Amino acid sequence: MFQKSFSRRLRSLILLTTVVFVALVFAVSFWAAGRIDENALQRQAHLLAAGLEEIEERIPIEQDSSAIWDDAVLNLRENNDAWLAENLAEWVSEYFAHDRVYILGPNDEPMRAVRYGTKQPLSAFEFDRAAVAPLVEELRAEMQAASIGLTESTPAITGLGILDRVPLSDGSVAIVSIRPVVPGDATAVPQAPGTEFLHVSIKQIDQSVTDAIAEHFGIDNVYFETAPILGPDQASIPVLNSAGSKVGELVWTPFRPALQMLVETLPVMVLTAVFIVIALTLLLFRLQRTAARLELSEAEALYLAYHDPLSRIPNRALFEDRLERAIAEHRKSGIKLALHMIDLDRFKTINDTLGHPSGDELIRTVAMRLSSLISEADTVARLGGDEFAIIQVNVTRIEDSLHLGDLILEELSRPFDLHGHEVSISASVGIVCCGELKDDAADLVRKADIALYEAKASGRNRVEVFAGELDQIVRERRSIEIDLRTALHDGTGLNLVYQPIFSSQSARILGAEALVRWDHPTKGRLSPDVFINIAEERGLIDNLGLWVLREAIGFVKHSTLPWVAVNVSPVQFRDPRFADEVFALLKDLAVTPERLELEITEGLLLQNSQSVQHTLRRLRQHGIRVALDDFGTGYSSISYLRTYGVDKLKIDQSFVAQMGIDMEVDSIVRSIIDLARAMRMKVTAEGVETEQQRTALTDLACDQLQGYLLSRPVTADRLEELIEEADWAKAG
Repeated sequence: MFQKSFSRRLRSLILLTTVVFVALVFAVSFWAAGRIDENALQRQAHLLAAGLEEIEERIPIEQDSSAIWDDAVLNLRENNDAWLAENLAEWVSEYFAHDRVYILGPNDEPMRAVRYGTKQPLSAFEFDRAAVAPLVEELRAEMQAASIGLTESTPAITGLGILDRVPLSDGSVAIVSIRPVVPGDATAVPQAPGTEFLHVSIKQIDQSVTDAIAEHFGIDNVYFETAPILGPDQASIPVLNSAGSKVGELVWTPFRPALQMLVETLPVMVLTAVFIVIALTLLLFRLQRTAARLELSEAEALYLAYHDPLSRIPNRALFEDRLERAIAEHRKSGIKLALHMIDLDRFKTINDTLGHPSGDELIRTVAMRLSSLISEADTVARLGGDEFAIIQVNVTRIEDSLHLGDLILEELSRPFDLHGHEVSISASVGIVCCGELKDDAADLVRKADIALYEAKASGRNRVEVFAGELDQIVRERRSIEIDLRTALHDGTGLNLVYQPIFSSQSARILGAEALVRWDHPTKGRLSPDVFINIAEERGLIDNLGLWVLREAIGFVKHSTLPWVAVNVSPVQFRDPRFADEVFALLKDLAVTPERLELEITEGLLLQNSQSVQHTLRRLRQHGIRVALDDFGTGYSSISYLRTYGVDKLKIDQSFVAQMGIDMEVDSIVRSIIDLARAMRMKVTAEGVETEQQRTALTDLACDQLQGYLLSRPVTADRLEELIEEADWAKAG
């Protein structure tokens, strides 16, 4: 009896102990679950807030990529519609997905309005005026305070800006960022206080923004509401403006890992106490997995903060940190380093022709190829767009950095497969070696940028190492660029000379080639090779080319000269409006198309462009003749000549100079003339300087001659005299 009672009491004690233990386990489990889920909720809230802030922080950076630029100020002053669309307004809206972009003049009135990448009437600004105007007023006050007593505001206001979360008139809420448009070089483009333009970007906090944050951090059902009604399974965090007032809330369905785990393990715990240990073990295991997942999410967020999301390599923030560390190590141990700045040549063309997905694939592949060239101690980073950088450490001599630069060019010259399209590109590389203890990160970046600028200016697809004199070279080129802009605006210093083109069978002047000259106010007469190259690099060639066309057509209108030839840059042909501009000039000046001849180079044909082919066809159908200049020095084939169609071949003077000296050259010239005759083209020989050359070309039935033997380039007045003298001699 006692034994049964004891057993019963023991069973009761065990049962009670088990119940208490189970209850304690449940209590502890639910308490732990609540704490874990609360921590998870706080982490998710932090990630959502950080995601919204990250989007906001990108907007001013994206604006400044175009708003801090000499060309931006100059083209705003000129209200250059095409340039503003391509670089400052429509492009910023489309490329960076800014919902609306406004450009405000010094009077804070809109001078350009863009919505989703498309230009809008200026009246569209009225929709956002109430939200934008107070921020504009606040920024103007800051700019005025910063530039008090100054005649040039740029140094004082560069970096200023205002960003806030603002309710709009339709009840939605948007991120509004306003930045002043300032030149990169205040000495080159001065800007008085109060004359600055403002760049306004508006990005609504809509579903596209919340979807991006949700996808970025793996959080479910994220949306934004100004006054949400929360369900039992939802959570929210307030979205505040700069004054601390709530403008809305971010709502989401939180992930509760511990509660989910308890629901899964509860049946096991209820069925039998025998498996309590197993259940506890499972609980600990699941808790560890949950903690690991949260840590992984935090690690991923930290990773993305310092890495480019597209290419998965370090971004500018991590690049700057590692550059500072490398410089500190250099100062401590004396180990040298080199900084490589890399820019893909004509990346925008690939984006425009093949689309942004192909452009993104190109960026990813370039990042992988660059990463394969460096050691574990080096760093390759994407600084933005198509710009990359490499920090090369343990550099013992300059040849080490040059070798890496050559490897970069070689690796990037290999074809890329972009979604079935084989594309070849090139790159320009600027290198600076850190060999002085006084060099800091800003100095190295500036010097590497100067070297990169020189590499691009020298023809691209090359490596340039910074040397002290490069700084002066770049300043000199920028000075010439500024003076050329002034000359084109004022029409001073630029003039045309004309080199007559004679019939090979008589002394008659058939036409003349117009050649541009520039008498610089301080440097004297500059070589066309110098300022034309700068014009092509800095986007001035269209203005210069149209100026030359207008001057030459205006001259031939009032002259007895049968026709005038004008050289056209390949850059001009990339503008689809070029043919229409030529037609408009001829119409305005009342000159027939037959009196104009355009000279192009073989490189234009090698582009194998449908657009170029269409432009050439339109020009010739209109009656304008097209001559292929310097023929024989490039790689044109007969198929290109037949495809594109030209009216004349101009034999390069390098061949003419060797006639009678090199029998192989004589054969080449004879072949060119025979080819032209077979294709019903005229032939002009350039650089005729001796009677022997003239006689040989005449015997070969070359149609036209041009060179110093017959006449040097002359002024318009002197050309008229030569025409009269030739007519008088013929009449005599």
